[in-house]
Amino acid sequence: MEPSSLFVCLMGMGTVFFGLICLIVLTMIMGKIVGGHAAPAAIPAPAVTAPAAPEGNRQEIAAAVAAAVAEELGTDITGIRILSMKKL
Repeated sequence: MEPSSLFVCLMGMGTVFFGLICLIVLTMIMGKIVGGHAAPAAIPAPAVTAPAAPEGNRQEIAAAVAAAVAEELGTDITGIRILSMKKL
């Protein structure tokens, strides 16, 4: 006797969900075991600000940005016009 397509589909889905439930349970158990031995969180170091770029390099930076944008877009660099640049 050949099993029906519905039976095969339900058995396959049931097997997958059973496996996923087993993985969830095992992950929770391992989290409980290892979670008690976790190292305390480190205190973050104060942020160090980088020195601002000198104004003389601003044109060089704009040229580099324009070249990168032109390369990414696959166009000529003369078709790229940078209106403003802001430090993020």
